[in-house]
Parts: sequence; C-alpha cells; structure tokens
Amino acid sequence: MTRPTDPVWRRRVDGFGEVSIRLVDPVADADLIHDWVTRERSRFWGMRDASRERVREIYAYLDSLDTHHAYLIHRDGRPVGLFQTYEPAADPVGECYDVRPGDFGIHLMVGPPDGGTEPGFTGTVLGAFLDFVLTDGSRRRIVAEPDARNERAIARLVRAGFVPGPEVDLPHKRARLLFLDRPGSDRPGAAPAPAPA
Repeated sequence: MTRPTDPVWRRRVDGFGEVSIRLVDPVADADLIHDWVTRERSRFWGMRDASRERVREIYAYLDSLDTHHAYLIHRDGRPVGLFQTYEPAADPVGECYDVRPGDFGIHLMVGPPDGGTEPGFTGTVLGAFLDFVLTDGSRRRIVAEPDARNERAIARLVRAGFVPGPEVDLPHKRARLLFLDRPGSDRPGAAPAPAPA
C-alpha cells in the first residue's frame, strides 16, 4: 500500500516557486531516494553502498515510528530535497547532550541539481524546511548533527542562524551538534530568524 502523496505543507516563495512538502512513501520513493543517497555528493548521508531494497527497508522502518519522519521537499512539483525529523530523546543523539523540552532534530539533504548551481537555492530550501518544522509551536529548539567533516553543511546551518555546539560520537559518525532557538525565544542568545540565502 502506498502513502497518499498530498503535501503536508505548501508555500509560494517569491522568485523561487511553490515549495511543497510531503511524507516519503518508502515503496514509491525508493528509486529516487536510492539514486540520491548513493551518489558521491551524498557521502555524508551514510548510505553510499546501500541497495535499493536496503533503502526501502530503512524508510519503511522510519515510517513505522512515531518519533521519526521522512519527507520529500518539492519545488514546483519536482523533488529537490530529502529531510528527516526526529525527537532527540528517542534517538542516539539524545544520549550525547542534555535534551531540553521542545528540542526537535533534523537532517536535510538537497537533491542533485538538474543543471548548474543556483545561488541561494540551498538556503531557500532550508528556510522553507525550517518554516515547516516551526509551524508546531511546541518545538522550541532545532537540533542538527551533521558529520563533523561536512564543513559545507555546518557553514550553511551557521548562516541560517544555528549556533555550533560540541562534537559528539554517534554510532555511525562523529557529528557536530548545532542548535537553533525558535525565533523570538526568550532564551538568552536566541538565534535570529533563518536567512533564506
């Protein structure tokens, strides 16, 4: 049985197009996700050698959880990114730092470009993703934990307002924790709203 493909979130971004987000269908999306995660550019995603069947199994498992979710983000109907959300207290990362109420974890991978690079593309996709995540008012702080060697991802998150935390050892990688307080938070040092570019 396949999952409905209706978006769970949609917004028109001036000068960019319509951005929509829907849940991953582990069966119907397996080919697309397998193509993306096994490319060299996605090496930090940790699935370079995964078979199509293994990719399907992983996303079927995520789909079975209440604490972890996977989504595809689309631009004008074309998939351009894969992202996952999780509750840190139900994830290995929660054993590596002091989880606060309202913490919410994310992973983001931008899909391969159709043509050349487009200035501001990744920032716009990330900004839309964060807008979607923050529609739930109970989420007070966003937590990211890219591979510590992924300097581009870390720099991109910092440009979006994330504050770097410590490096931690997770089961499959050494990661850099980064944190983004909800814009307008009354916590000291709350980050500004994420920049789109």
